[in-house]
Amino acid sequence: MPRRRWLSAVVLAVLLGSVLADLFHPTPAAAHDATTTAHAEVTGTGANVKVVLDLEYDLLMKSAWLYAEAYEAKERTEQLRQLTINRDAVTDYVTRRFAVAYDDKPCSPATVGDADVRPRGKAAYAVLTLTYTCQGGSGGVHAISSALFPDAESFVHSTKTMVGYDLDGEKGSALLNAESPTLRVGERPASRQVWEFFLLGAEHLAFGLDHVLFLLALLIGARRLRDVVITASAFTAAHSITFLLAAMGVVDVPGEIVEPVIAASIIVVALANLLGRDEDRLGKWRLPIVFAFGLIHGLGFAGALDIDESGSWELLLSLLSFNLGIEVTQLMIIAVLFPLLVLVRRTSAARWAVVALSVPIVGVSLYWFFERIPMPL
Repeated sequence: MPRRRWLSAVVLAVLLGSVLADLFHPTPAAAHDATTTAHAEVTGTGANVKVVLDLEYDLLMKSAWLYAEAYEAKERTEQLRQLTINRDAVTDYVTRRFAVAYDDKPCSPATVGDADVRPRGKAAYAVLTLTYTCQGGSGGVHAISSALFPDAESFVHSTKTMVGYDLDGEKGSALLNAESPTLRVGERPASRQVWEFFLLGAEHLAFGLDHVLFLLALLIGARRLRDVVITASAFTAAHSITFLLAAMGVVDVPGEIVEPVIAASIIVVALANLLGRDEDRLGKWRLPIVFAFGLIHGLGFAGALDIDESGSWELLLSLLSFNLGIEVTQLMIIAVLFPLLVLVRRTSAARWAVVALSVPIVGVSLYWFFERIPMPL
């Protein structure tokens, strides 16, 4: 592509990114037009159970029917202040929507500890600690139920609650949703756990537009089947390594770093498509570039689970199932998109098709990059 043309394409991408930043910056009222995942860590024995809940902050404050001053708070200090001020309303909402039982008898939430706020991926999450007191003798069975953020509240849909538990010597994890809202500890087969986390991994990739655009940008620049095989293999190996290490607590990189770098990775690959020659647009750098950015994307995948227990190998089955869901969905996307791109390359509009596809990717990714950079306090 002549110098003037690719320069124009880059300028157009930058302008598009700025326009998107102005037009599509999500307001709090519109930011939950999709879904969310609540996280619960449940530990204890017999009569005493501790629950640590991670719930998306602004969604929690809306669901508790608080004012805009509460759910629009952006700075961590103000979010903590709002959680303190509205402690009773938040506690009432959570204890009505999340329950623990022992031998089919409801446990009472005896105390609620001080709330905290921490980032998870692109959002701030409120961290709530509850202590439940259960009635009954030893040898009973605990049950965990979640109806957090149901469709009826209209803020989100298809909410899942990811539960990690260590109760009475039983360790494991499960996903609760509207169709299956209750977990009876020790009664859920491993096959169901595998399927639940496989679907979660598939959904995370399919609905994670940044990961999909990264794959698309790579495919645009890969002109041969050999390039696709190398790309898919390098990306899979890299993100599997960091995903497992991060999810197991061996590696810990803050989301404030990971998320902007993921956006930057898309920009780099899409720009390579605009600036490169007609042959392989990443050339000899394809393998190291894809592998390096795959490592970063693996950290982003791990953020969807955010399992904090270092060395909790009891959760390995869930992690592998989640990763398998990502891999299968990735292969399906490649199987659909690459043949279509091959057909486009055989037309006279092949060069313009590269520009038409790459410019919007650069524009959207620039918007994401600047949106994800944490603002200084």
